[in-house]
Amino acid sequence: MKKQPLSKLTVAQLADRFAELGLEQYEAHEEDDIPRVNRLYRKMDAIDEELRARGREARLALVALFDHPNVQVRMQAARFAFALAPEAARKCLQAIGDSGMPPQYLYARLALQFIDDGTAKLT
Repeated sequence: MKKQPLSKLTVAQLADRFAELGLEQYEAHEEDDIPRVNRLYRKMDAIDEELRARGREARLALVALFDHPNVQVRMQAARFAFALAPEAARKCLQAIGDSGMPPQYLYARLALQFIDDGTAKLT
């Protein structure tokens, strides 16, 4: 079955799809398939762009994923939604960074470093 265009999905469906992609990305990391990780990231970025087009309230759907059971989903949600909920996103990324769970703890620490030194452009 062909997937619907992002523009046709509800905000809840977009958040669910973002989480699904995060789970797939977790598996790709486990398989050390970095090209797949990168392709999935671009799909997550497209979902973020669609949510942005729908406004701040729509983007807040990613904040709900800060409590997702999967570390990759939590990390990506916190990275994408940092500008919307900086305190909660920082707490989420810090917990992942402190967890020692590779490779996510490294990415979480790096994300915080880039945010703190201004390398990351938050919108």
